[in-house]
Amino acid sequence: MKTALSVALLIGVFCSAAKTAHAQGAAQAAKEQSAEGAQQFAALGDLKLRSGTVIKDFQLGYRTFGQLNAAKSNAILWPSWLGGTTQDLVQFVGPNKVVDSAKYFVVLVDAIGDGVTTSPSNSKTQPRLAFPEFAIRDMVESEHRLATEVLHLTHVHAVMGISMGGMQTFEWVVAYPDFMDVGVPMAGSPQSTSYDKLLWTAEMDALRLDPEWNGGLGTQPMTGGFAVYNEIGNMNVTSPAYRVAKTSPQDFDKFIEQTRKELTINAATACDAIRQREAINALDIPGEFGETMEQAAKSVHAKLLVVISPEDHMVNPTPALAFAGMMGAVVLTLESPCGHLSLGCISAGPIVGKFLDDPASVQSATLHGSASH
Repeated sequence: MKTALSVALLIGVFCSAAKTAHAQGAAQAAKEQSAEGAQQFAALGDLKLRSGTVIKDFQLGYRTFGQLNAAKSNAILWPSWLGGTTQDLVQFVGPNKVVDSAKYFVVLVDAIGDGVTTSPSNSKTQPRLAFPEFAIRDMVESEHRLATEVLHLTHVHAVMGISMGGMQTFEWVVAYPDFMDVGVPMAGSPQSTSYDKLLWTAEMDALRLDPEWNGGLGTQPMTGGFAVYNEIGNMNVTSPAYRVAKTSPQDFDKFIEQTRKELTINAATACDAIRQREAINALDIPGEFGETMEQAAKSVHAKLLVVISPEDHMVNPTPALAFAGMMGAVVLTLESPCGHLSLGCISAGPIVGKFLDDPASVQSATLHGSASH
């Protein structure tokens, strides 16, 4: 879920070092074109989806940091979260950050539908709802093509991700069990529950009911639909305890006014939001492989650090916790009313970094936080 609140919280604490400043303006953008971490695109031609349909003229966005070592054993893939882009992940990469680019060759990947990689909002040949529905598995297949065909990697050290990035991580470790040494799914899931589906469906319904939606063809800002969409998102991205602690009844009118204006875009970009949510609603890794959850979990060869929050009301943690138990994975539990944003309220970055360096050095643990962040 990309909101001003979610991005601010995740950047605020998840990193273990100082925050990275955001430079603005054309001069900085031009400078970044030749700098480490610049936006790049892999032209992969037609991308065949699991459904049999095709995304035409597919380009996958990515950024790289650090250097690949001689053994090609230090690569880390990190795909974007729901509604987010690789630009949102840049703050987590660098010296004394979650992933140290002095040690690792870090590849941040823009997932299908994020508006950077080929998406409903930017496709010239399949715009808006002409863009086919895709799955989390399709995101992973496109990323596998980037790794193998463009970056010429046959193995990576780790795959990791937050929220929808965590879903992609679960998909990666089951679909390609020998491709990585380590997996770190954070606030993700291997299977969407009915509660998850209710949330994503409600958000999509809110968008489709806006008069400016116009079957996905509207051109004006969808102020009404996105007002309700933002309300639903803010109600679920943290816990009731968090909202009560953060917003007094006297401040509610100001809060709801700001919430309704948090994200207001037109139907073209709303198509991105809908297609990514459809992918999450369809997520069922065991069913995809015709297996039980236990069979899928036991097929994983990578060492996993599964990060969950019991108060997560956006991505239900139950399937991730069950998956971890079935394969004996290390679990980092974040006990915090921040819910889905617990990675922004509890500093888990150092533990994630330690696990990447030496999985055997990290044991299952519970960290506690409050709503004071």
